[in-house]
Amino acid sequence: MNIKVKFGKKIKELRLKNGLSQEALANLADIDRTYLPSIEKGDTNVSIVIADKLASALGVELKSLFE
Repeated sequence: MNIKVKFGKKIKELRLKNGLSQEALANLADIDRTYLPSIEKGDTNVSIVIADKLASALGVELKSLFE
């Protein structure tokens, strides 16, 4: 499994754990709602800025998204 897929699975896992829809998480992270599904599927390269926004929105440290 490549890093994009692993990262996307982690985002989805944490999103569901927090009871958030994709749209709600996208709003919290201040990213376009149409971008999150492609992140969760591992279809896109995510910048460190977007990763940091997602970590903040999910209430976790950035490094935990890569564990």
